[in-house]
Amino acid sequence: MRTISISISDIEYNQFGISKDNLSFTELVSIVNKRVTQQALDRCVKLAEKYKLSKMTMDEISDEVKAVRNAKVNH
Repeated sequence: MRTISISISDIEYNQFGISKDNLSFTELVSIVNKRVTQQALDRCVKLAEKYKLSKMTMDEISDEVKAVRNAKVNH
């Protein structure tokens, strides 16, 4: 097994919710993946609010998806 050293600021340490100084690579990847996923979700929510998609019902969303699929089939 190999050991690597990574420097991280106190701010990033806290932002990522890291609670110990020694992590396995798998633990580090999991922590980073959770953070990246949360950031992507936050961007999606902001875009949904910006384009007023967050107020659509499931039926309206389904109708939009069907319309886009039908448009692709017809082209």
